[in-house]
Amino acid sequence: MKKNKTYQVLEYYKILEKLSAYTESEAVKKRISELVPFGEVEDAKSAQAETTEAVSALLKLGSPPVSLSVPDVTGAVKRCEIGGILTPKDLLQTARVLYVARRLKSYLGEVAENATILRGIGEQLVTAKSMEERIEQCVLSETELADGASADLAAIRRKIRNLNGKIKDSLNAMIHSGHYKKYLQDALVTMRSDRYVLPVRAEYRSEIPGIVHDTSASGATIFIEPMSVVNTNNEIRDLMNREQQEIERILSVLSAEVAEYAGVLRSDYALLNELDFIFCKGKLSLDMKATEPELNDEGIVVLKRARHPLIPADKVVANDIYLGGEFDTLVITGPNTGGKTVTLKTIGLFSLMAAAGLHLPTQDNSRSAVFHHVFADIGDEQSIEQSLSTFSSHMVHIVDILKQVDDRSLALFDELGAGTDPTEGAALAISILEFLKTFNVKTVATTHYSELKLFALSTERVENASCEFSVESLQPTYKLLIGVPGKSNAFAISRRLGLEDAIIDRANELLSEENIRFEDVITDLEQSRVKAQTDQEYAERLRRELSDLRRQIEKERTTLKENKARILEEARREAKILVMEAKEEANEIIRELERMRQQGSVPKDLDEKVRKKREKLKKKEDSIDEAMQKAQKPRKTYQEPPKNLKEGDTVKIISMDQEASVLKPPGKDGMVRVQAGIIKMDVHVTNLKKVEDKSTKELTERYVKQTVAYASKTKDVRTELDVRGQTLEEAILNVEKFLDDCYLAGVSPVTIIHGKGTGVLRSGIRERLRKHKYVKSSRDGKYGEGEYGVTVVELK
Repeated sequence: MKKNKTYQVLEYYKILEKLSAYTESEAVKKRISELVPFGEVEDAKSAQAETTEAVSALLKLGSPPVSLSVPDVTGAVKRCEIGGILTPKDLLQTARVLYVARRLKSYLGEVAENATILRGIGEQLVTAKSMEERIEQCVLSETELADGASADLAAIRRKIRNLNGKIKDSLNAMIHSGHYKKYLQDALVTMRSDRYVLPVRAEYRSEIPGIVHDTSASGATIFIEPMSVVNTNNEIRDLMNREQQEIERILSVLSAEVAEYAGVLRSDYALLNELDFIFCKGKLSLDMKATEPELNDEGIVVLKRARHPLIPADKVVANDIYLGGEFDTLVITGPNTGGKTVTLKTIGLFSLMAAAGLHLPTQDNSRSAVFHHVFADIGDEQSIEQSLSTFSSHMVHIVDILKQVDDRSLALFDELGAGTDPTEGAALAISILEFLKTFNVKTVATTHYSELKLFALSTERVENASCEFSVESLQPTYKLLIGVPGKSNAFAISRRLGLEDAIIDRANELLSEENIRFEDVITDLEQSRVKAQTDQEYAERLRRELSDLRRQIEKERTTLKENKARILEEARREAKILVMEAKEEANEIIRELERMRQQGSVPKDLDEKVRKKREKLKKKEDSIDEAMQKAQKPRKTYQEPPKNLKEGDTVKIISMDQEASVLKPPGKDGMVRVQAGIIKMDVHVTNLKKVEDKSTKELTERYVKQTVAYASKTKDVRTELDVRGQTLEEAILNVEKFLDDCYLAGVSPVTIIHGKGTGVLRSGIRERLRKHKYVKSSRDGKYGEGEYGVTVVELK
């Protein structure tokens, strides 16, 4: 990519370097290095939407389950299409692409339904699990095929192993026999030219008949293949030739099968690179705590709490920056090292990032414009080779800018007009700003000239701004103050540094009356601004306190009324219980009287008396039911009654503080049939509150838990643990802590690297994983993951 001067001075390339750090794919790194801002707002909005969907997926689901950086298989695919034979390495890389595509398709199926871009890519990914598994079954590593690749290969290798065993047995018998032992330099079997031989002392060459394959550098040892194993070795050599032929045949068959998936592999490879690029943007956004800006093509910039992404988080000062709304030109003044240039670079860099589809480290609802061109004249451009002064080199660049600007341009000038006579420089700077203003160019310029402050005060759609400086501490605060021209503070600073008052007074006398009045105006403006800001903060504090007090009073009032209704309800319930007890007692008396009547010992009008008693009890019970019914329908509604209630919904009966299930939706009278426990009752809809579905609530709580864990832990949690070289006890302790951290952060799967070695670490760790409460499953690594030197763990 040809280096763009504006991109360099605004440090846009450093942002691209940060972005490329999130991928291992050379193809994606190259794409990132060539990323340029879009010139049309719709293209930029689409790129922003990609980043937003990636951020949403990362927060909701965590990182993708596998690395998106896949090997470039386009060359291998093309080779097999024209009849070429792929190597085992080519085949493993092909299987890796298919494996990652399959895992990502499943992952993208779980993203939010409104993530249309990611879901669309997921739908385009094509899986070929049968081809993937076929390669994995046949290829063990980049140099070896599995015995099970074919029946013939398994048979040939079995014969080779048997013959090798036979030869070793024969030669071992020779080196351990008393007759041959004295002729040997060492009692061992070795190999030369893929044939088994014995190291024989040179002087005993004739004692062991056979074929000499090699001689040591000193000539003292001769490596002889005994005649007793020559035929067997020849047979092994023939079998090895047949093995190689069978391997080539298998590779040829597999290559032809891969050729049938050529289109799928090319498409999946391209889509995976696209996903890798999109998720790089999402990860950068999360790390910068960035947000998606609202884009426009009207030149309007509103950056809320903007933080320059290349300044450390503990040092950066957030500023509100706006341009293109009430004014098109911003003139920034203030002391050196006060933050003027940083502000200038922030505006330019954020414009480039937003147009390139990258989120901005700002608060929500920030706005950024998509410009056709962003021009920047920043820094010392002095050129010794071209014999140009600082002023001349700046002017060469400015002339070039003025030839290219249009109404969709952003122009940034650092110390406009500096480097020459102040009077001429100020006049020239004003003339340049007026020229840009006629083209409606959005312009930001820094300066020390008072004339430009006056120009901004007296010219429509031109605004002053300054970088705040504390005279007390003699330090800049790096706060941008839009609408307030900067004050030089030279006299005040000099006085605090100890310069004699007489010198300062004389300097004051040398200032023109107009300059003194102007500085006084600026001082008054600054004092008024500080007072207004203090008053605003005090008023805001009072407003918050009043708002909190109002909420507290309203809450207490509502609680009081709810408690009152609950107490009345409990009293009525107790009354009903008493009546029911009285009714039962009366019924018992009536039953006793009935028995007496049957025995003939009661008056004749007993039936009439019994009937009257029963009617009286019924009326008492009905009056209590009516009172409870009125209590269920409050006179005033303290919250919006639930809408669209349907059978099966869970609600809370407010007056009883009891959950219930809806049996029948509300009728015209507003009464709802509900069931609380074993009790069914009719309750007015205004006395109900809809309760969130518990399954949804649990899902939400789990999602919030995962999101919080991701935000707080994921940045610090690795997905790999290397325990090679450790004792088993040390490794087990480290694995326990690693799995706890990963489970808390919601990271899965994770990889434990234990090496191949003796297998002690592997078996010990596997045994512990089988009993671990967080482990769902574990397996050996696949090709590209470390094979059986690693264990891949899936957490619950």
